[in-house]
Amino acid sequence: MHAARNLRLCTKDCVCLFICPTGATNTENGQIDFEKCLDGCRLCVDACSSGAIYLVSSTYPKPQPKEEGVVKAIFDLARSKAEQEDVARSISEASDDAALRQICSVFEQSSRIIGEDLWRESGYIIAQSEATRTLLKTMIKEHGNLEGFPLEEVEELLSRLS
Repeated sequence: MHAARNLRLCTKDCVCLFICPTGATNTENGQIDFEKCLDGCRLCVDACSSGAIYLVSSTYPKPQPKEEGVVKAIFDLARSKAEQEDVARSISEASDDAALRQICSVFEQSSRIIGEDLWRESGYIIAQSEATRTLLKTMIKEHGNLEGFPLEEVEELLSRLS
């Protein structure tokens, strides 16, 4: 674990400059020098009154493979989030009530974010992966003739990934 600083939160109290045993916090660009930072020291994190300094992991575990049933469940949930997003958008567009439109807009955005997280979790956000190419081919096969489906864009994306 190494320290990092969010410059937007930093209030320039600079206690970190005096407490850091290696001088890793004293840099010209305001960022913490990972080369000098002691692994897991966290003295600057505890001393920072503005909460601008936090720890970042030096290593991350490899993602675990997901069983087919888990991936299917993630797909089903992501599909339901896409449907909920569409319903919220439709209600919002049809309503004259400003409060209802605002609630629908928030629900639409929330559904999209959750859906994107689900696709990412299932491994389909990595654009260069074979899983993404398979997904795009499946989308073309299953939805390519549906009205409103962006067939040309999906085919273009697929050709760029191949």
